[in-house]
Amino acid sequence: MVRVSSLEHHWPLPLGAVSCLVLPHAIALPSPMSSSLKLTASPAPAPQRPTSANAPTWSCFCTNSPGFPTRPPLHGWTFTPTPSACGDDAGPKATLPWKTLPDEAASPPFPPLDRAIVTSIACDVVARTGNPLSRQSTTDLAKRVQEELHKPISRATVWRILDEDAIKPWQYEHWLSPRAADFLVKASVVLDLYQGYWQGERLDPFDRVISSDEKTSIQARIRCDPTLQPSPRRPRRVAAKYKRGGALQYLAAWDVQQGRVMGRCEAKTGIEPFGRLVQQVMEHPEYRWPYGRHDVRSRVFWVVDNGSSHRGDAAAKRLSQAYANAILVHTPVNASWLNQVEVYFSLLQRKVLTPNDSADLQELELRLRLYEELTNHQPKPFDWRFTKYDLFNLLQRLARREAASRLSTPGTPPIPG
Repeated sequence: MVRVSSLEHHWPLPLGAVSCLVLPHAIALPSPMSSSLKLTASPAPAPQRPTSANAPTWSCFCTNSPGFPTRPPLHGWTFTPTPSACGDDAGPKATLPWKTLPDEAASPPFPPLDRAIVTSIACDVVARTGNPLSRQSTTDLAKRVQEELHKPISRATVWRILDEDAIKPWQYEHWLSPRAADFLVKASVVLDLYQGYWQGERLDPFDRVISSDEKTSIQARIRCDPTLQPSPRRPRRVAAKYKRGGALQYLAAWDVQQGRVMGRCEAKTGIEPFGRLVQQVMEHPEYRWPYGRHDVRSRVFWVVDNGSSHRGDAAAKRLSQAYANAILVHTPVNASWLNQVEVYFSLLQRKVLTPNDSADLQELELRLRLYEELTNHQPKPFDWRFTKYDLFNLLQRLARREAASRLSTPGTPPIPG
């Protein structure tokens, strides 16, 4: 209830105005059963739903409003007063600063045609632009796009358009092209062994498949400066300069079925070092007498590449003469990615040899042997799913792409088979 006669003040008030200091005590909030304000100065009207049109109007002002601990608004942003049915405009008009102008903040639209132009410029051969560059940065692309579209575009927008594109010809990676004429035939033999077949027949439970190769020239790099330990927001720092403490050749034999590895370090590669690895594996009881049965002579298939240590029919003959149950199987040329031991070498490089900061060759060899023991402690074969049928489909796709490329560029010589 509002009793105007009981309002105490020490300053003149305009007619019909109420002081803010007593307004909270003077206005009675409507109860849940009533939705109208009642004034003692006039009879109560019939109850009705309050709206902006029929709500009573009060003039309210403060002459000594209390201070608040909030920071006053800065200049730059614009606050527009909002009319209120219970009083005058709510809030003063003020401005706060913008870092960019409103006209500049609105990015220009890029319809599909403009996005296609951005992609085509990124796919264009850099040599045609007349610049001595092998690759273009987002800054280079943004400059060329602005000249083509005649409107501004940022590096971030160029990056976003290219990242959302499904095909990215401006990216590249190295790979080995299957060039051998009998690539499918030789690779199918290896892939069948991984699936447990040899010459169309299922392998015997006692047969073994070994994937072997050499990881050459593993250097012992002695850092010239001590390594700095990591700190907040800074990784560990390894000195870039180092002294060469020699190099090792790591020969490994990966058991495809068991997921175990046997390796050795040699000063150099060759026929004799590879022979010592074969002897190390074949003399092991697991391969000499499978499962401890002396009455069983299992076959041991050695999958190797065409390196000088085990190249050609001569290497296969040497192996069979030394061990009658050993069979040498060569991968095709440019097919090291079919040799499972390369996967083990990749893990070894990432987990043991990066960064390579061994003090000497002895420490380097010890780390290699400890990783062997760690792998054999919980052996796990690789989940190899690539079959000869997948290889056949891959070769078919490559043949179709090569044919389409020759049709689009007349005079291009075919890839030698």
